[in-house]
Amino acid sequence: MEGFYSRRKFLKTATAGSAALALSAASYSRVLGANERISIGQIGCGGRGIGAHMAGVHAHQDTQNFEITAVCDPWRLRQEEAAAKTKEWYGREARKFSSYRDLVSLEDVDAVMIASPDHLHTTHLEAVAKAGKDVYCEKPLAMRLERLKAACDAVKEANIVVQVGTQLRSYPTFAGCQKLYKTGILGTVGRIEQCRNGERPYWYQYVKDVKAEDVDWKEFLGDRPNRPFDPLLYSGWYGYREFSDGPIPGQGSHFIDLVHYITGAKFATHCMCMGGTFTWKDEHNFTCPDHVQAMWIYPEGFMVSYSQNFGNGSGNSFKIFGDAGVLDMVKWNAPILTAEGANSKKKGPIRGKNPVKEVERPDHYLDWLQCLRTRKTCNAPIDAGYQHAVAVIMAMRSYDAGQRMVYDVEAREIRPG
Repeated sequence: MEGFYSRRKFLKTATAGSAALALSAASYSRVLGANERISIGQIGCGGRGIGAHMAGVHAHQDTQNFEITAVCDPWRLRQEEAAAKTKEWYGREARKFSSYRDLVSLEDVDAVMIASPDHLHTTHLEAVAKAGKDVYCEKPLAMRLERLKAACDAVKEANIVVQVGTQLRSYPTFAGCQKLYKTGILGTVGRIEQCRNGERPYWYQYVKDVKAEDVDWKEFLGDRPNRPFDPLLYSGWYGYREFSDGPIPGQGSHFIDLVHYITGAKFATHCMCMGGTFTWKDEHNFTCPDHVQAMWIYPEGFMVSYSQNFGNGSGNSFKIFGDAGVLDMVKWNAPILTAEGANSKKKGPIRGKNPVKEVERPDHYLDWLQCLRTRKTCNAPIDAGYQHAVAVIMAMRSYDAGQRMVYDVEAREIRPG
């Protein structure tokens, strides 16, 4: 690990001085050395950690020189599963930890992937940033505005490379939608909406039997109040408001991030959100809503709507409505531009059904791996993460208060209004 340590020491020293800011992408890459292996740590080794993050970067093992050298999870079985994967891939097991503090303190780890529960994202992101390590962090970036601001401020101060896990903006189809939108072919856009429905809430699939002796319970709880170990809370955390805010941040964050990416909008001025548990009332007593709808107003002059219904899986949609046509993106890999519903008095250029031309780009994990060397800005930088997090926090604040919320960009504050 000597190569990792010497590079890590250089990175910390360089970042501390203004000279690091003057390094061009090319010169920084030469300092790292094209043949030097990047050391990566994984925080959170569940389905996202192993099945998405670790598998996602491993897909580029043949072209990108890196190794996952440390893994962290409160559940011992997940640690062992992740370490076994690294043994399979690299010929040696990664070091195993239950606390993120132990992984973050490793001098020879250059970059960290975070796939912990939602309530821990900002804690882990801030710790990684203060350690001067680059990071890939899952969405939603935060549950609380103050924690969001603290973590993002730490990232900016550290000047690290960040990729937020809103991977849809790295799809060639959505890059094509962005390019098309900028042409103005849709005319005046007044509404953007998505309905993303399902037969059953996604958190049910994660419920499983977990033994207390295998879990570092306090590490999982983080800053949440202590209480006796509960295997349902631990495995089914997606369904409890203490650890996750449910569909709007969980899946709606992808939608709102795409709205920002495609249109160039950044912050909503107003938001209203309503919902509740209407279908899935059972012994689990999940507190996240199984039906919910949020609406945002943007200063660019359009309304954005997101709804999720976990009582019936029909009726999915994803459209941008302009007075000259509609961009239908319900099929993520095959978006269509049509003149459907257009103002009959507008004789626009749209005729028939037109597939959106893709704009080729690296997938989300490859983009991050490449940026670790080039020091370029990733497809989903920290500003994009901050923006989607503000939107979903506005929605959940409205949901809880039963009133409209506004966002003050200058003060970085959400309040009723």
